[in-house]
Amino acid sequence: MIETIKPVTDWKDGVGQVKMIINGESVQAASGKWLSVENPAHKGTDAGQVPKGGAAEVDRAVQAAAAAFPAWRNMPARERGKSLLRIADAIESAKEEFARLYSTETGNAIATQSRNETMQTADIFRYFGGVASEIKGEVIPLGEQLFSYSRREPWGVVGGIVPWNAPLALSALKIAMAITPGNTIVLKPSVEAPLTAIKLVELCNRFLPKGVLNIVTGTGSECGEALINHPTVAKLSFTGSTEVGRNIMRAAAERIIPVSLELGGKSPQIVFPDANDDTTVANVINGMRFIRQGQSCTAGARLFLHESIHDSFLEKLVTKLRAFKIGEPLDDATQMGAIVNETQYNKVVAYIGDGLAQPGAKAICGGLPPKTSPFTEGYYVEPTVFAGVKNEWRIAREEVFGPVLVVIPWKEEAEAIRMANDSHYGLAAFIYTHDISKALRTAHQIESGFVQVNQGGGIVPGNSYGGFKQSGIGREWSLEGMLECFTQRKSVTVNLGY
Repeated sequence: MIETIKPVTDWKDGVGQVKMIINGESVQAASGKWLSVENPAHKGTDAGQVPKGGAAEVDRAVQAAAAAFPAWRNMPARERGKSLLRIADAIESAKEEFARLYSTETGNAIATQSRNETMQTADIFRYFGGVASEIKGEVIPLGEQLFSYSRREPWGVVGGIVPWNAPLALSALKIAMAITPGNTIVLKPSVEAPLTAIKLVELCNRFLPKGVLNIVTGTGSECGEALINHPTVAKLSFTGSTEVGRNIMRAAAERIIPVSLELGGKSPQIVFPDANDDTTVANVINGMRFIRQGQSCTAGARLFLHESIHDSFLEKLVTKLRAFKIGEPLDDATQMGAIVNETQYNKVVAYIGDGLAQPGAKAICGGLPPKTSPFTEGYYVEPTVFAGVKNEWRIAREEVFGPVLVVIPWKEEAEAIRMANDSHYGLAAFIYTHDISKALRTAHQIESGFVQVNQGGGIVPGNSYGGFKQSGIGREWSLEGMLECFTQRKSVTVNLGY
């Protein structure tokens, strides 16, 4: 019997101890140890606890997934798709419960982020459920006596690892992309935000055979390492830091198995002189992911403003950011919540301090956190904008993963493109101009895998999403990405004249 997460009314008291799910059953760690998940809006308060699993639990989960694989692989793809559609409906029915738990463990504001991500999670399952019947190959015309065709076949057991910044949507993505074409999966969420992922897996298991979807919890050094090095895992899918991505590639290389990696970013936003308006300001704020406290790999953290509009654009931008309501994530009036944990908070504050120490740099909005409420109660940081920054500075090159935007002026189009591409990252980019020829010319020269013109939104199911350079390899979020990264092609040729 699966033990579900029961609704609670006092979210400051958290949800208690929540177990892993292996082969459709709730499982405690063999060690009996638990890991606390802090509520970032209230320092020192637990949102819940999860088992401190390790190699034993990973092996148990992988073996369960391997045992479930043959039957799941052989189920008609359209029937697998129907299961995903039922999951999507169930998520929508529980959307408020998911959103509240998500805000509690991640610090994201429920009104601006958590409800939206919950609905995006449902959309992910609905999209992949809808395209399940498109998993098909081709016929190759080799002549009348030869019937040659290709098939798309699943790899087997997938190891999926998700970060803390978007644990609900990214868990849904790993699950849906793995199981739609017939793989089974062992999911490993970050120990900083595993609660919503466990709740999602519990819900999914109501509609899936035992063992198809499993979730293990524990530290990266114990649980994560055991998963990426397990000999039965046939494919790895990881979203997170570039540093960890390198380790996963090394582990995959040892066994020669495929990986898909969605890693870090330091995305440029380029504003041309004709886009000096309130709509572009709103899009730049969205592109920077301020409502997620800047905790997004696609965050447009480098704002390249044409020098002719530099001051007037910043005046409009700062006016809007200073009006942001920061505070309790479960308050519907809140626009921006808390950084996910103390470690990340200290990292962001250190970057702000480094920026303030640079000659000529100026925080025209935000800066070091005030010593007042709510900043003393949780890990809150104001929206921060630095002017007078050079593209080669550390704060302009490294991924802060916080609400810190640096502004860099430019004069010539070629100069803006050169600076935008002067990065070892290449994940996202945003371009704003009413001249569509100029917009597309710029978009085609930018070295990023995900480029948006005149909008600052995020990925939607159907986008083939992934990075250039050190921002990753492989594509996810789309039918094409699923076929490329979660299936392997088999060629079959039949001699009809035999």
